[in-house]
Amino acid sequence: MPRDYSLNRQKPTAHQRRQEYKRNDEWIRGLLRRGQIIHIASLWDDQPFVTPSTFFHDEAGNRLIFHSNIAGRIRTNIERHPRVCAEVSETGRALPSNIALEFSFQYRSVMIFGTAGIIEDAEEKREALHKLIAKYFDKMEPGRDYRPATDKELKRTSVYQINIESWSGKENWKARADQSGEWPALDKKWFEGE
Repeated sequence: MPRDYSLNRQKPTAHQRRQEYKRNDEWIRGLLRRGQIIHIASLWDDQPFVTPSTFFHDEAGNRLIFHSNIAGRIRTNIERHPRVCAEVSETGRALPSNIALEFSFQYRSVMIFGTAGIIEDAEEKREALHKLIAKYFDKMEPGRDYRPATDKELKRTSVYQINIESWSGKENWKARADQSGEWPALDKKWFEGE
C-alpha cells in the first residue's frame, strides 16, 4: 500500500539509514549545478512514471526548471497530480568485494520532493528556456549565437517548474568496497581502475 505523506508530518527525506553518506545543502546545490539529467517521477492514478530530462536549478527561486512537448505523459500527469519526486546522480567506478553483499558502486545523488506546475507567462517561459540552454551551452548567447525562442515556438513546448519542498543528498565515493578477512583477498587485477 502506498505511503500517504499527507498524514505523516515528517518530510520524505527525514530518515536516512547511513548518516555518514548524508550531504548538506551547499553540496546538493553543487550537484544540481553540474548534473546533466534529471529523472522526474510522476503519477497517473496508481501508475508511476519516470521521465528523464535536461534541467537547471533556479537557486533564487528554489525550483527546478525543465521542458517537454506541449502534450504528453509528463504534462498530463502533472496536471492531474502535481506532487513529484526527482533524482539527479553521478556515478564513478564499480567497486568489487570478496563477499557478495558488499559489491558497490561510487555514486552521488540528490532526491527532490515538491510540486510541479507549468509556466504559462510567455516571457518567464522564454527566459527559463534560455537559462536551460545556457546551462549546457554556457558560451552561447541568444541573439548573438542563436535565434531566441519565438512566440510560435513557445506555444509548441511546455516549460515546468518544480517548487522544491525538501531534498536530500547522498554520497558513497569510497575508494574500495568493504572486504572480508574470512575469505581470500581479491586479486589486485580487480582493482586496476584505481
